[in-house]
This record gives sequence, structure tokens and C-alpha cells, in this order.
Amino acid sequence: LVGALAGLIGVQVVLRRLSFFTMALTHGTFPGVVAASIIGVNSLIGGAAAGVVIALGVAALTRRRGQDAAAATGVLLSAGFALGAALVATQSGFSRDLSSFLVGSILTVSTQDLITTAVALVVVAVVLLTCARPLRLVGFDRTGARAAGYSPGIWDVVLLLTIEVVVVAAVPAIGTILAVSLIVAPAAAARLWSVRLPVITALSVTFAVSSGLAGLWISSRWDVAAGAGISLTATAV
Repeated sequence: LVGALAGLIGVQVVLRRLSFFTMALTHGTFPGVVAASIIGVNSLIGGAAAGVVIALGVAALTRRRGQDAAAATGVLLSAGFALGAALVATQSGFSRDLSSFLVGSILTVSTQDLITTAVALVVVAVVLLTCARPLRLVGFDRTGARAAGYSPGIWDVVLLLTIEVVVVAAVPAIGTILAVSLIVAPAAAARLWSVRLPVITALSVTFAVSSGLAGLWISSRWDVAAGAGISLTATAV
């Protein structure tokens, strides 16, 4: 499920050159997860809230005249992770528990996590399918998109929030830090095989799902951490 989810959104991430932003988003969810654990609410809710703040922050900063998108993303990436580390330091006994949110813990994935991921997959697939035209126009020709009546800023936020949904759904299985590899690597590999979006998307999903299954097999065969096995397999692809 996570492989299919990552493969779908990964195509948009690679084509729109948002890999660095996605990395910032995965790191930015960390303080939300920590804060949620401290106050006793669902960690996915905390991660999602923090990710939304990061996504809207990047969108707002990059609209300022003279502000470089990479610089704004880098600042928010480091700030988000630093905030998470600071929160962990204030709570004794949390470090070991929260490490699973950084690199994943697939053995502790619950039925609720599976349902959440399945729902996220349906939602993301519907959004990408119904919004395919405006997302494609904004991605390849922002001037043409404006002429066609679409607002690039609004569709940028829609895409950023969709990426956030994928990142949060992937946290239980592969963690916040390793999620970016399963999102970016399969799509980057698929991009080398075709220039047609349907073909790239199908290949990206296939590569991502295969990386997940192969990574799990490597994990059980050689006693490697599951998240690391999946991430390294996707990188090899």
C-alpha cells in the first residue's frame, strides 16, 4: 500500500523537481510526532499538522520577491528537525520510542495503520486523477495555466498537501526520514524509461511496490531493519 502511494505521488515530485521539498516535509513532520506523543494524541495527527505548517510555510516564503525556494525549504527543514530534537530532549524516556518514527517499525504496524494507508491511497489517487489537467498545466507551463483560468498558487498548495498525506501515511512503515527514498527513487528510475505520464506512473508504482516487498524479504533474510532494507532497495532500483 505504501509503495503504491509513494509511486503515485513520486511522479509529481520528480517532474516538478520537489525532491528537496519532500525531504523537508519528511523531516518537518518529526516535531509534530513528538508533540503528539507528549500530549497523548495520535502521532499521525501531530505529524500531519506539522507537515501542513511546513507546506504552507514553504508556499508562503517562496512567493516573496527575491526569496529562493531552495533556501526557504532548507531553513524550514533544519528548523523542523531541530524543533523535534529539542522536544525529545525535554522528555526522558522518549528517545527509543520515537526512533521508530524516524526509520519506521513495520512489525508494529496496526490494522488501523493499514486502513489509514488504504484510505490515503484512494484519496491521493482520486485527487491526482481528477486534478490531472491543472496539475500538469501548472507543472509544465504556468503562464499557460493562468491563461486557461487556473491559479498556479492554489494548485501548488493542493500538490504540497497531497505530498504531505503520503508522507504521513508512510511513517509507520518506513519512518519520516526514509520515506523520501521510496517517494523519489522509483519515480526517478521510471522517468528514464519513458516520457509519457501514464507509463511513468505505472512503472513508478511497480518499482515502489517491488522495492517494498524486496526490502521486507532482505530484512527477514539478513536481519536488516525493514525501513532501511526498503530504502536501500529503492535506491538500487
